[in-house]
Amino acid sequence: MAQRLPARLLSTLEQLFREAWTVYWTLLKVMVPALLIVKALEMLGMTELLGHWLSPLMSPLGLPEPLSVVWAATLLTNIYTGLVIFFEVTRDTPLTVAQVTVLGALMAVGHSLPIEGAVARMAGVPWWLTLLMRVGGAWLLGWLLHLSYSLGGWLQHANQVVWEPSPQEATLVAWGMAQATTLATIFVVILVLMGFLRLLRWLRVERLIHKLLYPLLRLLGIGPAAANITVIGMTLGLSFGAGLLLREARSGRLTPRDIVLTLCFLGLCHSLIEDTLLIMLLGADLSGILWARLAFALVVIALLARLPWLRHAQLPTWMFVERKPPDRARNP
Repeated sequence: MAQRLPARLLSTLEQLFREAWTVYWTLLKVMVPALLIVKALEMLGMTELLGHWLSPLMSPLGLPEPLSVVWAATLLTNIYTGLVIFFEVTRDTPLTVAQVTVLGALMAVGHSLPIEGAVARMAGVPWWLTLLMRVGGAWLLGWLLHLSYSLGGWLQHANQVVWEPSPQEATLVAWGMAQATTLATIFVVILVLMGFLRLLRWLRVERLIHKLLYPLLRLLGIGPAAANITVIGMTLGLSFGAGLLLREARSGRLTPRDIVLTLCFLGLCHSLIEDTLLIMLLGADLSGILWARLAFALVVIALLARLPWLRHAQLPTWMFVERKPPDRARNP
């Protein structure tokens, strides 16, 4: 028995590694081309052009037009880039806490669209819905926050940044090393998460999580099988949640409707820990970048779940592996 245990453990670890690599490789085939395309667009000045297109949307939110470049950079790349550009743009521009919170809400919901949108598309969420949720949803949330803060007279005092990041090298080598580090980290995180999910399933803690989240998921119209993925995506990020969601979709545990609703919810409300802390460095208030974002996501997805077109949602064809029927023994 003692000799069989290590062999069984090694077999389990090998299987876990293979499953994690399958999920990671699927993400890698989407993320690497997206990263290269985004970098090329950035070098061609697409950030400034997108900022010019977004500038008319700033005034209804009570924001100066130059801040459109901050959101444009965040949409194309990530929140880290948006932070750096924010400090460059606002050095001589006084802002209130309300204005920074509105901008923070835009950045929290609408960021990394080429990469995260491509991952969502692979799972079955069309680009138009991703853009509607991430860009339209971010703007609507920002407008509601601006309206609330203006009418209530809240957070109208001068903003004070918490911390300003040091400038990073802009060379292609530095960029490549940073992306390679990020991609390697994603594989490690996916491997750990899948092992953790196996442990939860073995300890039967997974069932407890499902029971605790069932009332909330039922309100959103999401099946309880998506509970673990929802928690992971909300806390760690959309890429990690979507990667595991792809595996669950292939296994048949999730319906197409669950996949669309889960990814739309995570699009509005994901990485509540890291993204929230990053945006707080700008001086943004938690009322907008955390609590209002969470409440907004719950309301939007609850309404989306009532739409009849979701009943006919289908999984992408690539998820289906064609299997040959077993050979039948011929009767003598």
